[in-house]
Amino acid sequence: MDGSDNTSRTRRRFLQAAAAAGVVGVAGCNTPGGETTETETDTAGGEEPAQQIGSGRSPFGERDLSAGVSMAEMPDLEGELTLYSGRGEALVGELVSFIEDRYPDFTVRPLYNSATELVNQIITEGQNSPADVFYSVNAGSLGALADRDRAQALPQDVLDFVPSNFRDPDGSWIGTSGRARSVPYNTNTFSASDIPTSIMAFPETSAFQDQLGWAPTYSSFQAFITAMRILEGDEATRQWLTGMQELGVSQYGDEFQVARAVADGEIAAGLTNHYYIQRVLARRGTGTPLRTAFTQNDAGAVFNVAGAAVLDTADDATLASNFVRHLLSAEAQDYFARTTFEYPLVPEIEPIGRLPSIDELNPPEDIDLSQLSDLEGTIDLLRDTGVL
Repeated sequence: MDGSDNTSRTRRRFLQAAAAAGVVGVAGCNTPGGETTETETDTAGGEEPAQQIGSGRSPFGERDLSAGVSMAEMPDLEGELTLYSGRGEALVGELVSFIEDRYPDFTVRPLYNSATELVNQIITEGQNSPADVFYSVNAGSLGALADRDRAQALPQDVLDFVPSNFRDPDGSWIGTSGRARSVPYNTNTFSASDIPTSIMAFPETSAFQDQLGWAPTYSSFQAFITAMRILEGDEATRQWLTGMQELGVSQYGDEFQVARAVADGEIAAGLTNHYYIQRVLARRGTGTPLRTAFTQNDAGAVFNVAGAAVLDTADDATLASNFVRHLLSAEAQDYFARTTFEYPLVPEIEPIGRLPSIDELNPPEDIDLSQLSDLEGTIDLLRDTGVL
């Protein structure tokens, strides 16, 4: 079998899986749903006909993407690119392969690991790092590299794809998809009005005794605690962490496990990114007793981003920047909405499902995402309080 047959087969499998994910995604989106190590999309029988790139239609399902910029309108990719990805292969590997398959003279060499581990690896490798692009699950890890001058400024026409609050002020990184902090709750135990709108009130809420779950080793949780330190101060954050432990909060390995435990009634509420709820609903259906609440204008309502940076060790900065550009294409933004249940950050591409729009969310105003790079202080605090 020659290479073209392999390419066709890979792309066909991707289109079928993406179309299936779109079906269950829309069906499971009565409520707003990181990364996990397992594949969370269901499959469906049959194959939907794929739309052609540049047709104005999504290649992954039925919707009009003509308001966005198609990959067909972007510069061709040619050469080899080493991608350090803090986003799991199970969630974004297919998209990376899809982009690679479009260009016969383009090869991606991905390395998948946690964002924190990859940041440490890039720093340790120094100028000998083979990495061209770092793809992160959160802004904090991107900021950690930018703070060390390990990321170079992206072209302005790439930065202009997203609003300024979703990119580094100096242009060293850009968000590619968004995730809101949220509170999944079991409707057999709580109603929406039972969930405090202030995250700082949680430790004093007696109804939460032995009923909450969190995943403190997860990078988005750590970014949330970093936001709390910025907004409330280290001492108030310390008291909050101590109070949550006294409340009997249960610890899980990742936030998908938290959302699943809430749906199972093992706990009654938790702290997760929004899309984990959608992934559980996509698997189990909208009859599952799982819904989402949001706090307002505090650390519990932080809207973080997955994003990318071109590293200072990139062999071909133009190629690396154009790869990042492809993550902002209409097709890629639609993929994030359908397959990872995230918010598209390019304003022309709407989210899928019954999600509140980004404008309807209430994230804290006195923080920008570049401030979330102070993870060292957060890790120290989590260890000092016994959370880690």
